[in-house]
Amino acid sequence: MSIHQNLLGGPAPTHLPDEPGREAIAAGTPAVEVAAAYPTSSLAWAILADEAFAAGSTVESYAYARTGYHRGLDALRRAGWKGHGPVPWEHEPNRGFLRALHALARAAGAIGEKEEYERCSTFLRDSSPTAADTLSA
Repeated sequence: MSIHQNLLGGPAPTHLPDEPGREAIAAGTPAVEVAAAYPTSSLAWAILADEAFAAGSTVESYAYARTGYHRGLDALRRAGWKGHGPVPWEHEPNRGFLRALHALARAAGAIGEKEEYERCSTFLRDSSPTAADTLSA
């Protein structure tokens, strides 16, 4: 038995369909080009958020992350997600949303948005403990 098994019969894990642009990113297309061609790609926005944060552009990182987060929420809802439940990191197409959520928490913390930092950090850990551990390493 998994120690993370929900014994109360909670929602099944949400598995997003493959997102547009993931193959282009894997092939080395810059995230800015992928976001322009596929604006629903949470992964492209998450990468842009990471790049901006690494360059010291925290506000831009926050904006990119928020875009990726909202695009991911839209995709989760279309996939049947009801506002809670697991979004496993192990399912590759979920990683764009999870990365955007992590980037949003990080940028919120950096600009002093304590409540949003805490909300997003908790949401990430509740959605995927593996993602929370992997992305914070």
